[in-house]
Amino acid sequence: MVGWNADTAAGSLGGAVTLVEGSNFSISDVTGDMFSDRPHGVFFEDTRIVSLWRMTINGGALEPLAADTLEPYRALFICRTGRVASQPDSHLIVERSRELGVGILEDITVRNHSREPAVCVVELEIDADFADLFEVKDARITRQWEQTREVRGDSLVIHGAWKGTHKGAVLHSPGAIFSHDGLGFRTVVPPQGEWTARVYVLPLQHGTEKPVPFHRETDGTSAAERRRAEWIRKTPVPESSNVTLYRTMLRCVEDIGALQIEDPVHPERTVVAAGAPWFMAIFGRDSILSSYMALPVDPSLALDTLRNLADRQGSEVDLVSEEQPGRILHEVRLGVSTKLALGGRSAYYGTADATALFVILLGEVSRWGLAADQVAALLPNADRALEWIRDYGDRDGDGFVEYQRLNDQGLVNQGWKDSWDGVNFADGRLAEPPIALCEVQGYVYAAYIARAWMAYDAGDFGVAAGLRDRAARLKKQFNEKFWLPDRGYFAIALDRDKNPVDALASNMGHCLWSGIVDDHIAPLVAERLMSPELFSGWGIRTLATTMGAYNPASYHNGAVWPHDNAIIAAGLMRYGFVHEAQRVAQAIIEAAEYTDHRLPELFCGFERSRFPKPVPYPTSCSPQAWAAAAPVQLMRTLLRYDPDVSRNEIWLDPVLPVAWGRARATNLPIGGGRITIDVTGTEVTVEGLPIGMTWHRGARPPWFA
Repeated sequence: MVGWNADTAAGSLGGAVTLVEGSNFSISDVTGDMFSDRPHGVFFEDTRIVSLWRMTINGGALEPLAADTLEPYRALFICRTGRVASQPDSHLIVERSRELGVGILEDITVRNHSREPAVCVVELEIDADFADLFEVKDARITRQWEQTREVRGDSLVIHGAWKGTHKGAVLHSPGAIFSHDGLGFRTVVPPQGEWTARVYVLPLQHGTEKPVPFHRETDGTSAAERRRAEWIRKTPVPESSNVTLYRTMLRCVEDIGALQIEDPVHPERTVVAAGAPWFMAIFGRDSILSSYMALPVDPSLALDTLRNLADRQGSEVDLVSEEQPGRILHEVRLGVSTKLALGGRSAYYGTADATALFVILLGEVSRWGLAADQVAALLPNADRALEWIRDYGDRDGDGFVEYQRLNDQGLVNQGWKDSWDGVNFADGRLAEPPIALCEVQGYVYAAYIARAWMAYDAGDFGVAAGLRDRAARLKKQFNEKFWLPDRGYFAIALDRDKNPVDALASNMGHCLWSGIVDDHIAPLVAERLMSPELFSGWGIRTLATTMGAYNPASYHNGAVWPHDNAIIAAGLMRYGFVHEAQRVAQAIIEAAEYTDHRLPELFCGFERSRFPKPVPYPTSCSPQAWAAAAPVQLMRTLLRYDPDVSRNEIWLDPVLPVAWGRARATNLPIGGGRITIDVTGTEVTVEGLPIGMTWHRGARPPWFA
């Protein structure tokens, strides 16, 4: 099976309207209609409960005028009816106000701008194929559900059965005329008047005939509205004299909130889903990196992410799901067919990097002033993660973490570039597993340092010293084995024969972020990252233009990913390359101006001098978690903002680009308080520091040299 990622998705979502609410989502065209032969529908627990949703008026299709996403879970579609030959314009305007919850609620309004009454037959056709999200995304519907339909008063109930599994959906609307195909209304809209109706589609509860509640409360609000209001209340408020920066920061904070989903087992916890529409689920790597980058917005999100992943940490060896003791999972799915999920299970563990990233995030969270007992409770999970690195991650005992899938349904490549062709040589040949990725070794190094620091902070000096020694040995070995002195850059990986995979790729920028790169080599790495072969003008490409596998419209072999660039910028800043970090940050923020200030998952890697706008990647997720969090990370990098609440200290030494003007953020969470940071260039003021806390002008000293 081909690895499940966006380069295998069903067609382009160009012109589609996507709504998200928790792990539920919907996709329609710009009229609000949904069609079964497109990647459209209403999805609940990874199942398409609405596959066809088509409105006609007097037998004619609607013409789109506008579609506006008002909130992440609510949209307004404005259309008109088809024109009559004798009239240059239609007099009937149709508004469809849609809210996504558990299912959808749609308010339909027909406005008559004529001076004559208008006879209207409004019809909604519905179907529910109960296809799995994987089937829809990959345009391969493999299961045919046995469907029955029954009209019950003011509702149409649709049942589906497949090999003993039963699902259902209910179409409900007071006053409608129902048939097996859907519902209809016959009405006369008065001159200069309007007509309205409300329609629900809800899934049936498992094993019952009762619909799942939509979550609308008696005061007229919904769960989504309450969560959004709470998120806005507790998150920072950005301000900037640079309009693009200001609007991008506003949008990214909104999207981080919209992508949060509840843990079904612990609904009091939230975790950021990987991205809409296809990745509204817990992903180890994505959720960790997204919550890491979003720490200045909401540190509690990172703690919840760690706790959710710790609860699902591997405890046994399972060759099907690739679970191993101590391993952090790759993804969790709800209600997924075992024939379709990666590894044939709802939880899949085939990732080489999430386990080390888990320890890195815990180390970072320990400095943000969250409840010390909750952080300490996760230390055993961190230690089990390090044991996985030693016992399973390092497959051959050479000191490096390698991966090779354990079954033919798993991911071929198990780093963040998880396309089947994501790891290749300079001449374009694919690397053969087991594969040791350069950035994964950096993550392991940083995990050792993070755990060593937590041990040192707790007074476990012997444990800290042992972990520092392991980190030092790995760093020395890495710089010896991965560095290509004749090329002036790091190999992307070592292959099964321990030969360097010599492609020039963005991965080595992550090695700067982790700190595994020797200081005397770092300038050469920075130079290659910023070379024309990698830097497109809109950001750093995943693969250099001089490589055999380069393709500017390839998912992992030439495109530009905002989160990749945010991590690289942090790495450049770590080694003192201020100008380079500024260039990367400016390029990414400027790209957002052309995507309605919402950074997509990725865009194509065409040269900016030839293409004055970033070229969209056809199946890019939007909103997408680590793309949404990338501007926060870029701002933190250029502010050089590093708190250590356990020591009552904050380091802040801003180097914002001149073009960004003044930037200000209020309501920034730190410890138990909220602060305001006001910056112009390199000038900064901080207000509202908790009593006893001080801030230092300068870069935070490294945990260990």
